[in-house]
Amino acid sequence: MHRNFGTLAPMPQQLSFVAPPPLSAAARAWLLGGMAAALLAAGATPARAEWLARDEAIMGTRISVQLRADDAAKGSAAIDAVMAEMRRIDALMSHYKPESELSQINLHAAEAPVAVDRELFDLLKLSLHFSEITDGAFDITYAGVGHLYDYRRHIRPTEAQIQAALPTVNWRNLILDPDKLTVKFAMPGMRIDVGGIGKGYAVDRCIGILQALGFAHALVSAGGDSRMIGDHDGRPWVVGIRHPDDAYKIVTRLPLVDTAMSTSGDYYRFFDEGGVRYHHIIDPHTGHSASRVRSATILGPTATETDGLSKTAFVLGAERTLEIINRMPKFDAIFITPDGRVLYSRGLEPPAERSKEPKSP
Repeated sequence: MHRNFGTLAPMPQQLSFVAPPPLSAAARAWLLGGMAAALLAAGATPARAEWLARDEAIMGTRISVQLRADDAAKGSAAIDAVMAEMRRIDALMSHYKPESELSQINLHAAEAPVAVDRELFDLLKLSLHFSEITDGAFDITYAGVGHLYDYRRHIRPTEAQIQAALPTVNWRNLILDPDKLTVKFAMPGMRIDVGGIGKGYAVDRCIGILQALGFAHALVSAGGDSRMIGDHDGRPWVVGIRHPDDAYKIVTRLPLVDTAMSTSGDYYRFFDEGGVRYHHIIDPHTGHSASRVRSATILGPTATETDGLSKTAFVLGAERTLEIINRMPKFDAIFITPDGRVLYSRGLEPPAERSKEPKSP
């Protein structure tokens, strides 16, 4: 990565990223066949490398792809494959689609174990791992309360409704059977939502597709989750972090290479009422919108990991989350607090800030 992490002590319990399943033989044949057809259509004359870009609306957010291709037809076919993968994952994991496996879990897992695909099972398993290492600050069962909010219609639950639903929010009550690949809820009324990790996972899957097809310079984004491979014409990718209250104001810019980055903010899905901001990042302990930071950006090796960790600071607070990040090799963070402070992990601190740290005797 294009960053200096310094020497960080390892965490007592490290993140263990579950690698996405490989492409099936049929999928590889379809992709490579499409590439061959595209190359034949383009002719035998070698083309100059160029950058291609496309945006589409999938997963309820903007999916953006940029890649450097030696052949425009080959690059366009690769972007087609990325968008198709995004739609496939959305169909599998969306809680808005009643036919998805995740929706079937929410409908039936309180009554009996629900058999699921290995891919979704592994992501649920990883989600529980995040819950464990963050003391429940990350918890996909938050949906037991989260579904009571409707940000577009400015609807929020009453305190009585929150208290009634809170007992259903507990990651320990999500029971996974690795032998049978089943999911069971330990109590009625539970729901899960993998939106806090699913987009990052989808980004990693799509980067894997591009790498398998031979692309070495690309960026894939899904909302606030991005991952880039290689550089951009010999220079780092420069990514800006916006001000929480001004979409046109950049707080800081980061030069990045071969890095994943996730930014969560209280300004994505929200409404204000009575001087209070109600947004989509719910504290699983209280059922209310978490408010200990305004914006959280995590940098790391994979978007699955950075996506999950970016929600943690909203619940734990910037200082406590920085303690965790500073013990994790290959991860960095930037937080914007409610009082406007911008806090950096050790690997990103300006030299002047590092010099203020007390020296060891």
